[in-house]
Amino acid sequence: MTCPFCQRENASGVLVCDGCARDIAVPASLVTERDELLRKREMLRHELSAARAELERLRLGKTRRLF
Repeated sequence: MTCPFCQRENASGVLVCDGCARDIAVPASLVTERDELLRKREMLRHELSAARAELERLRLGKTRRLF
């Protein structure tokens, strides 16, 4: 686990950083919430990409009809 304060690598599951002695314990509920937010972010990125592709398809379709 990397310390968010000093960026030192620590053993997995430690409660206090070996480098800066700050508390780096993360509650399981926050880990679960983070994982869910990452999943949602990836889903939204996929949806955004699909929407951009659809807009581009529509834009190109309108351009072709004008000529």
